[in-house]
Amino acid sequence: MGMYQRLLKPVETSQSFFLFGPRGTGKTMLIKSFYPKALYIDLLEARLYTNLLAQPGLLETLIPPSFADWIIIDEIQRVPDLLNEVHRLIESKGYRFILTGSSARSLRRQRANLLGGRARMERMHPLTAVELGKDFQLARAIQNGLMPYVWDTEGNAQAYLDGYVEVYLQQEIAQEGIVRQLGDFARFLKIASLSQGQPVNLANISREVALPRDRVAGYFQIVEDLLIAIQLPPFTRRAERRLVMHPKFYFFDTGLFRTLRPKGPLDSEEEIDGPALETLVLQNFRAVNDSLHLDYELYFWRTSSGLEIDFILYGPKGFFAIEIKRSHSISRKDLTALHAFKKDYPEATAWIVYGGDKWQYIDSVTTIPLEEFLKSLPEFLTGSLPVPTKER
Repeated sequence: MGMYQRLLKPVETSQSFFLFGPRGTGKTMLIKSFYPKALYIDLLEARLYTNLLAQPGLLETLIPPSFADWIIIDEIQRVPDLLNEVHRLIESKGYRFILTGSSARSLRRQRANLLGGRARMERMHPLTAVELGKDFQLARAIQNGLMPYVWDTEGNAQAYLDGYVEVYLQQEIAQEGIVRQLGDFARFLKIASLSQGQPVNLANISREVALPRDRVAGYFQIVEDLLIAIQLPPFTRRAERRLVMHPKFYFFDTGLFRTLRPKGPLDSEEEIDGPALETLVLQNFRAVNDSLHLDYELYFWRTSSGLEIDFILYGPKGFFAIEIKRSHSISRKDLTALHAFKKDYPEATAWIVYGGDKWQYIDSVTTIPLEEFLKSLPEFLTGSLPVPTKER
């Protein structure tokens, strides 16, 4: 992430905090740049990991007497019992900790001590169009995603993404013994990618991957715990129609999705580009929302009759229904789902983000060019985006 200024800023209080995010999103580099005098404890260091795993109480011996700066513990999920020691040292010594992690699985399974509200939670994501600024290229982002390495170097982006998948399979899955059959899990990842941007159908995926349904459900939980995928819930508040109730599935980054997605003679680019574009918008939503602490809840909306809106954003700063269209032009037919949603929720503001180059106003719906939208997302989400009064 070296050359790009991130939206996530240093905490303004002395309160300890967690920083969770997938591997490769730049957590360690960012934290070290914010707190250059911090004591750094890396749990990926084999000997240190082994010693602290066997005896968490050794943590205190690593801290110099009367140390007054921050203490960073990287990859805290590797030794969940350390959190009891961290808690004790916060209470008894007044130390300030930054606890980073690329997985919530072991913490959740062991019901780890999350410091009883004494530490805030921050989240790290891949880069955003806002952070990339003039370097942002829409076609490149849809193809390779927004992982910092992909944009920071002139190296082979696809080789990096292929290696990224291998790192998760070998280090997070194999080394931690999360699944017994690595081949089954690798096959699941490929099949799951076919559901990108679709409601999860466990029965169908179980049949495709030739595994029991409960194991497939467990695999979905694993990829969420490892922070490499999310399930987007349906918007059901004050529902007046029959709705699809299953969540939609997304890998967290467009590049990862495209790397896992099987490709062959029967797979058209259009089939892949659609979910890739949705993923790109979603990951920008999540990153800006979390980094700026805007507190939006993210949903989708789909009726049993087939009307669908890609994203619903609901929070203290706004209520938006947003459709994503690749096409360069918009017709009134494209507004059907938004009009239905507006009928049920007149409080919502309806937008279409599309591949054209002009703002347009059709009935009660505003359309905005995709790249302009992504680059102005903080203003959009905070209600400060200047909307032209006429088509431009």
